Amino acid sequence: MISDGMAEVLRSLRLGEAGDPARACARALGAAGVALSLLVGAERTAEPLWYHPDLSARFEELQFTLGEGPGPDAVRTGSPVLEPDLARVRAERWPALLPAARELGVHGVCCFPLGIGAIRVGVLTLLCDGERWLSPQQYTDAAALTAVLTGLLLNGGRRDGGGGGPGLGAALESPSVLSRAVVHQATGMISAQLDVSIQEALLRLRAHAYSSERPLGEIAADVVARRLRFNDDFDDDVSGPYSPDGGKG
Repeated sequence: MISDGMAEVLRSLRLGEAGDPARACARALGAAGVALSLLVGAERTAEPLWYHPDLSARFEELQFTLGEGPGPDAVRTGSPVLEPDLARVRAERWPALLPAARELGVHGVCCFPLGIGAIRVGVLTLLCDGERWLSPQQYTDAAALTAVLTGLLLNGGRRDGGGGGPGLGAALESPSVLSRAVVHQATGMISAQLDVSIQEALLRLRAHAYSSERPLGEIAADVVARRLRFNDDFDDDVSGPYSPDGGKG
């Protein structure tokens, strides 16, 4: 049975009354942080809808840049990935993410995919303090929250019973201008430059961001502004004509 706190959160979400849903969910779950992301684009990347606190957003960005972690694994397998103590995770499982998460101050993560069967619509990420495992009550509450969010997303965010109101309102509506739009645009440009699939283009973009130790969004912006062009040689991507270093490309 779900807790009274989670029951109140779910009622507020269904009625569109959750003013700060991420904060409310984190409080009800007893989590250090919560983030809800929607899968968008042909490459099915995770677009954050809401989060609390900022650390949750930074961790989501880290997973997005590296393309590895409990979130991508949960989306791929369709099953929850529960690692409330990252210190216990084998280094080879997420070799790039684990040291970066430790540097961020993220100690544990549990991710729940949103979807039905083969349909995936998003992922719910909980940050844990790393000192204890998820309790049965926390798991029950997180599973209930995931089910409700999945239904609302698949239903277009309408309130229960159809009533014609905004339902979740801003809490679950996709942003009119996706924050990762520049990444999607850059991925398409790299795909055309190299004549490769969207998936491989995103991999190249992520690899460049990781090797240069810069945020993925910054690299994508350079591609879109034609300050950076990708070559067939994986190690020889070059700056464009307007790059600060004056490179040619």
